[in-house]
Amino acid sequence: MAADAVEEIRGTARGTAPVPLSVLDLVTVGAGRTASDALRTSVALSRLAESRGYHRYWVAEHHSMPGVASSSPAVILAHLAAHTDRIRLGSGGVMLPNHAPLVIAEQFGTLEAMAPGRIDLGLGRAPGTDGATAAALRRTDRLNEGADDFPQQLAELTRFLDDDFPDGHPYGRIHAVPGPVQATSPGGVQSPHRPPIWLLGSSGFSARLAGLLGLPFAFAHHFSAQNTIPALDLYRETFRPSGVLDAPYALIGVSALATDDEKEARRQVLAAALNMVRLRTGRPGLVPTPEEAEAHPFTPMEREFVDSWNANVVHGTPDEVRAGLDDLHKRTGADELMITANAHSGEVRLRSYELIADAYGLPAPA
Repeated sequence: MAADAVEEIRGTARGTAPVPLSVLDLVTVGAGRTASDALRTSVALSRLAESRGYHRYWVAEHHSMPGVASSSPAVILAHLAAHTDRIRLGSGGVMLPNHAPLVIAEQFGTLEAMAPGRIDLGLGRAPGTDGATAAALRRTDRLNEGADDFPQQLAELTRFLDDDFPDGHPYGRIHAVPGPVQATSPGGVQSPHRPPIWLLGSSGFSARLAGLLGLPFAFAHHFSAQNTIPALDLYRETFRPSGVLDAPYALIGVSALATDDEKEARRQVLAAALNMVRLRTGRPGLVPTPEEAEAHPFTPMEREFVDSWNANVVHGTPDEVRAGLDDLHKRTGADELMITANAHSGEVRLRSYELIADAYGLPAPA
């Protein structure tokens, strides 16, 4: 792979940050807010991230969750591409078993045509929702089959993106457009860029696969912290140099929220934790306000979950968050930190990324 393409994966640390900092956006919807409000926040956040030197901005696929308006990453990314100029945009991720590989190749080929050299394709093998919703998405209740077939689906998607099915393959005459086939047509000219594929995971399966294939790897530390170091170790141990990377490159998603004072940070993360309590107990809803969370009569079991959940959320003043992120980097050796800030208010989320940028001396906005 060309040096500039490798640089698209690796990124550059800015300010005093130990590694590149990036953004994971769940397009969260707070109580009393609309999906339109959440999407406006995403536009504002992508522009803030670009102006302050965050490396990439990813959107995660979720379904049937009232408080998460990111069911269509490709649509959202097209919207963000129209409002930004430089920052990398991508999926964190697209849940490949929910979609036909050709559809994903076409969607991300289109995004690449809209924003050349700025698109990442992060792929996961989980449904990003409950089993019933996954069955509705896939038009089948044979869900395990989709996860088990992930390596084959990945190989098919890669061949569509590269337009290199072998002679005699049933799909050999099928082309993902926009894509490389346009360069081979009479008078054709095609962009040299192709969205780099990342594998996402919260356990060892994708870590091992990413290592064997020599692909970059993104681990969901923000909801599977106990598996982070084992998965990263497995990725590094199994890594084989490829045409994509000559050495491992792993980012981790981390929940982090900075506020101007520590007490306010605790209020905000309590509300986000209550939202997770409801999701984990089959009652997904909009992200509650801090006031609602403070008044909630937590059961002992709920309180135990909240304490455990928030133990892995880096929160507090900007200096406290910077120290927490630095410690996490030292413990994991992650090559990049992708920050997700979950809060009821879009204003609070925007302020958090601004404060973290200030804490690390990231470039001032133009």
